[in-house]
Amino acid sequence: MPQTPAPAQAPVPGAWEELVTSALLGTERRTPPGHAPGRAAPTALLDAAAVETVRRRAGLRPARSAERLEPAPEDPRPPLPAAAARRLTMLLADRPGTAGGGRRGTAPDLMELLPQWLAAANARGFAAPPQTLPALLDAARGRTDLRPATLTFAGPRALWLARLNPDWRFALRAAPGGGAALPRPEDTARVRQLWEEGLFAERVALLAALRARDAAGARELLASTWPTERAEDRLMFLDSLRTGLGPQDEPFLERALADRSRNVRATAAELLSALPGSALAARMAARALTCVSVDRTGAAPAIVVEAPHECDADMERDGVVPKPPAGRGERSWWFGQLVEAAPLGTWPARLGGRTPEEIVALPVADDWQSELHAAWCRAAVRQRDAGWARALLGSPTAPEAGGPGAVSLAERAKLLGTLNAGERAEWVAGFIATHGLSEAFQLLGMCAVPWAAPLGRAVVDALNIARDAGSYPWSFSGVMGLAERCLDPSEAGRLDGLLAIPDETEDASPGAGGYWAEAFQRLVTTLRLRAAMTEELGAP
Repeated sequence: MPQTPAPAQAPVPGAWEELVTSALLGTERRTPPGHAPGRAAPTALLDAAAVETVRRRAGLRPARSAERLEPAPEDPRPPLPAAAARRLTMLLADRPGTAGGGRRGTAPDLMELLPQWLAAANARGFAAPPQTLPALLDAARGRTDLRPATLTFAGPRALWLARLNPDWRFALRAAPGGGAALPRPEDTARVRQLWEEGLFAERVALLAALRARDAAGARELLASTWPTERAEDRLMFLDSLRTGLGPQDEPFLERALADRSRNVRATAAELLSALPGSALAARMAARALTCVSVDRTGAAPAIVVEAPHECDADMERDGVVPKPPAGRGERSWWFGQLVEAAPLGTWPARLGGRTPEEIVALPVADDWQSELHAAWCRAAVRQRDAGWARALLGSPTAPEAGGPGAVSLAERAKLLGTLNAGERAEWVAGFIATHGLSEAFQLLGMCAVPWAAPLGRAVVDALNIARDAGSYPWSFSGVMGLAERCLDPSEAGRLDGLLAIPDETEDASPGAGGYWAEAFQRLVTTLRLRAAMTEELGAP
């Protein structure tokens, strides 16, 4: 007669926790439950753990299976050439060195070349190799400046991956609608639905896209919900009007001058002052003209300033901020805002028909020159007035590096942005030839890449002069880094003569010659690498 199997023992509540505690403390201090202490205790613990593991696994209830993932979308763009794909892998695998003393050696900094490589690949319309997408997203996660170019290059598959990894969620935030395609402008029903129901980021992206193609339509869409928007949202939406800003935007911006939010009012006033023909610009010009005149009673004509004595309600409505920052006087603060917002075309008639160059050259009485010239600089940048920018920049070979009057290097850098790329490069080249590199870093950052030939030659010549003078090479590390990324690769041949270690003079910094030779070797190697990168990607 067959024996009836004994019923399985019911699991003891907390048995697994007891076993874990015994394992952590040791069987000499804590005997497994139901077992005697001694030499057999460790074996008994393992046996009990094995039995309990089987019981725990057998007791699991089957869960509902997850939905199958949708396949990653296809990327219709052409694949990278094989050599370019290998180069991308090398760029992504590079990690900045940690050598002490600031010494980088002769190896190029590949991660600093990645932005340039991405821009070139995007210009040629290539798709990213699928196997590089995780490394691309990791690189963009660590460097926000890489994100726009990286996400363009990575394409729709990067967004598909970003939905699976929380570390890459920045890609979804950067893409409108989390990667969903924006409706076409002619699809008015979908545009209206997304504008009324979409997330804030989606609405910002939609408004920017519409503004680029249909400025009036975007403005009308914004006006339709303007009164019900939050103040911080109104500010962001208003900023989109900078694209394609024109006289037809004036009525909407005039209404925004009465907005509840001070920041919205200030932005509306700034946009209106960028329209020289606007009513606000005329009002600001009338106020500014009462503050500035020419005094002809002295030996030579001079500009006289009488700053406003109060900031009235109308001035506040037109964007003048009444309370100055710490350390600024009220009258000079109000005066600067009036001049900044006044159309630059109004000054020649007020100041005796003089040209901008002649106006800037006039002396300014009572120490008002700094405030007046700085305000004219801001006006030239805001109004994109190249004529006034040239006058305020002055000659790059002027003895004073600060420019005519009171124009600082920071202001000159902004003024350069109003000139075309060729003129900008020529001006900075002249500045470097006269003043060297110590004050040129900000100015170089405003120049188009690759640098034009005259600018490249000026930078190389100035570096050579600094080397021969025995200067510390690490004092020029910022310019050298710019040169690695911005110098035209065709200039590499001109640098071969600088690779040798120069003879050190008595007053030279110890070891400077070796550092300079190393820095020039790295520059040459980087330029030749950039040339190879361009060749691997092929013609645009």
